[in-house]
Amino acid sequence: MTEMTEIADMETIPGESNNQLALTTPEAHPIKRRKKKSMVWEYFTIENVSAGCRRAYCKRCKQSFAYSTGSKVAGTSHLKRHIAKGTCRALLRGQGQDNNQFITPYNPKMGGSEPPKRRYRSPSSPFIPFDQDRCRHEIARMIIMHEYPLHIVEHPGFIAFVQSLQPQFDKMSFNTVQGDCVATYLREKQSLMKFIEGIPGRFCLTLDMWSSNQTLGYVFITGHFVDSDWKLHRRVFNVVMEPYPDSHSALSHAIAACLSDWSLEGKLFSLTFNHPLSEAGLENLRPLLCVKNPLILNGQLLIRNCIARTMSSMAKDVLGAGQEIIKKIRDSVKYVKMSESHDDKFIQVKNQLQVPSEKSLFLDNQTRWNTTYQMLAAASELKGVFDCLDTYGPDYKLAPSMEDWKLAETLCSFLKPLFDAASILTTTTLPTVITFFYEVWKIHVDLGRSITSEDPFISNLAKSMQEKIDKYWKDCSLVLAMAVVMDPRFKMKLVEFSFTKIYSEDAPTYIKTVDDGIHELFLEYVALPLPLTPTYAEEVNGANNGKTNESHYGNLLSDHGLTDFDVYIMETNSQQMKSELDQYLEESLLPRVQEFDVVGWWKLNKMKYPTLSKMARDILSIPVSAAAPESIFDITDKQLDEYRSSLRPETVEALICAKDWLHFGSSDVSNALVKMEF
Repeated sequence: MTEMTEIADMETIPGESNNQLALTTPEAHPIKRRKKKSMVWEYFTIENVSAGCRRAYCKRCKQSFAYSTGSKVAGTSHLKRHIAKGTCRALLRGQGQDNNQFITPYNPKMGGSEPPKRRYRSPSSPFIPFDQDRCRHEIARMIIMHEYPLHIVEHPGFIAFVQSLQPQFDKMSFNTVQGDCVATYLREKQSLMKFIEGIPGRFCLTLDMWSSNQTLGYVFITGHFVDSDWKLHRRVFNVVMEPYPDSHSALSHAIAACLSDWSLEGKLFSLTFNHPLSEAGLENLRPLLCVKNPLILNGQLLIRNCIARTMSSMAKDVLGAGQEIIKKIRDSVKYVKMSESHDDKFIQVKNQLQVPSEKSLFLDNQTRWNTTYQMLAAASELKGVFDCLDTYGPDYKLAPSMEDWKLAETLCSFLKPLFDAASILTTTTLPTVITFFYEVWKIHVDLGRSITSEDPFISNLAKSMQEKIDKYWKDCSLVLAMAVVMDPRFKMKLVEFSFTKIYSEDAPTYIKTVDDGIHELFLEYVALPLPLTPTYAEEVNGANNGKTNESHYGNLLSDHGLTDFDVYIMETNSQQMKSELDQYLEESLLPRVQEFDVVGWWKLNKMKYPTLSKMARDILSIPVSAAAPESIFDITDKQLDEYRSSLRPETVEALICAKDWLHFGSSDVSNALVKMEF
């Protein structure tokens, strides 16, 4: 107990100095005292026990504590400990009508925006009441954000930890926390739905099928769109459980559920699948899209493959062709890295040989092809060290031969373009559809050269890889080329240049296909504009509501009096809008600046190109990959873990979607808690 604590809680005589204490009993000085302000007096009363002796009694448990004896005053610190630390037995049993007002300090680890408070309050620092609902809400957020198992709230260690922080916190069951997590999901979903209601453009969807140990499939559906401020967004919309993932209708069912759930009928622009669709699945999907969504450009932008999976498949071809040499190098790296003395010896030899490489050895993760490439690249640069290692370590008998190292370098030459291209998908937030026109074209041209090699290993491997990149190019080159046209640094010029390199004398035919497609798509935007978004509709309605003095002449113009005039306006505007695209294509190219924000450019020029800017906004939002950034280099199919597979499908969807949405932050929707129990 400090002197300041006692001074703050003792009774003082009015008119005396602030640091002067009342050292005598009230009977000796019947002077009016200042009202006690300490929080403890909400829980304690003072009673005279005998002459000159007073004790403090807890209103809940009736336990008594020393307060004053003669001139000695005990202060209030021990009384605060009785209340604030939860040692009052009556409070712990939940007795007393004021139990719900039990005071506890704010814990910053529980999150929230309020600043931390001192353990014991002063007149300027009040205590914050304990809130069971808020703690439940924060635990649900914690479980969602960090992917903790829902059963953590029933683990003895977790219960003991929480009780040590706050004894008043009620234990939670699995069903309770499951309901809280779903409530968090519903609250965040309401926020996201309100946000996308005002999206002015169309939506692109990616679909990624995950498997499980129960032979169930889970379709991850992610939406890609540009908001009214011309910023590109990516959100997980749904995780749909499909009991028969190999059926032809599995993806159709998932897409229909998503379109209905988010009211996206009529606003779908493209679909990208993580795995190629079978012909039967494709035929099953097209009728659904015809009913639910007008086919943009006759459906040519709806069915697309994932470039990340295409490149992973090509990388698997390379790793398969060199699996023997890869194993030799992996064993050599393992020899160095699995022993500290071997690692030290390797570094010593490297320094003695003055090998200039800055790369470090590490063992690869055989489920991620980029790590194998990086292991081979680092080992190849350090091959001189491996060649001399047996001189310093007689037990090292694994050194690859010169032919082995030459083969490893060949493998790296095939993997490097794939690695460089795939890395773009993990690092950039800008539209990737433009970048990958050039990346895919470059890979296509490089493989074409490799096919002519006299080395049968190189030639055969290149043929195998080119078959896959050819299929992707055939399916997706139109949309990639159209995206390039929407970049004012390239327009049709890069398409013409690239197609000439690939198609030679047939290039004019393919160039005309792109030119016709971009013009046809533009005319569709002129003829079939999107319905007004709520935000824009409110502005229009607000403007109309401001016109109070409408004459008969005004009604004639705004209603049905000039129907023929409306038709004339549409026809003449169509001709004018068509020239909008031609005007854009005829203007000079912008300088090729590396850090160029193409979406921002269209935002600045939307008044100059009102229709073309809308088309550009939708095209530039098309994703080239359906894989999440952390899964770009995977060479195995994604599988839901055993624990999540055991949960209800609705709970799985809530946990996965809510984590994605919480990562981007909540919108300004009501923070009222939605309590749910299962």
